[in-house]
Amino acid sequence: MIRVMLADDHSIVRAGLCRIIEESSELTVVAEADDGNKAIAKVHETKPDVLVVDISMPGLDGLEVISQLLVHYPKLPIIVLTMHEEEQYVVRAINAGAKGYVTKRSAPEQLVKAIKKVYAGGRYLTEKAAEALAIHLASGKEGRSVLDDLSNREVQVLRRLAMGQTNHEIADSYNISVKTVDTYRLRLLKKLSLRNNADLSRFAIQQGLIEL
Repeated sequence: MIRVMLADDHSIVRAGLCRIIEESSELTVVAEADDGNKAIAKVHETKPDVLVVDISMPGLDGLEVISQLLVHYPKLPIIVLTMHEEEQYVVRAINAGAKGYVTKRSAPEQLVKAIKKVYAGGRYLTEKAAEALAIHLASGKEGRSVLDDLSNREVQVLRRLAMGQTNHEIADSYNISVKTVDTYRLRLLKKLSLRNNADLSRFAIQQGLIEL
C-alpha cells in the first residue's frame, strides 16, 4: 500500500483527490494539510511514501515546502499538483526537486499513474508540462523569461506582495525579518525596472503568478 499525503488549501479539491486516490486498491491517503507549514509538520508526523502538494498555498508555498522537506527527506517523492501550466512553474518545480508535475485538470486521469511512477523511482510529467520543460531546455538564453532571473524566494515574495500582503505578514510566513522582506521588494523593483507595489501586482498578474 502506497501511503499518500495531500497538501492543498481547498477542502473541496482535497476531497476530490482523496476519492481519486482511494479508488485504487494500492493507494491510501494518510494525511492532509491546508497550508505549507502544516504540510511540513504532517510529513514529519506521518512519514508518507509520496507527497502531493499544490504550489499556491497560504503560509509557505509549495516550492518552499519542497525545498525544506528535501533537506530532511531527500528520497521523498513529491508531485506538484497545480492549475498552472506555464513554463516557469514547471521549471521551478523540477528545479526545486519535484519528481512529478500534474495539473488539476488532468488529475482524474493521471494522478494515480503519477503517484505509482514516482513511488517506483521514476518521474511523471503531463504532456504539456513535458513540452514546457523541453522548450525551456532547448531555448537557452534566447528563450529566457524575465522570471528566470528571479530566485524562488523573490518569486514567492513577489506573489505575496501582489496579493496585498504586508511586509510583516510576509516576514511571519517565511520566518524572516521585515527588513529582509523589504530588501527583496527593492531588489524586485530594480530587477524588473518597476516603480512600486502596484507595478509589481500588475506584473505578477501578467505573468500568471496570481489568480484574479
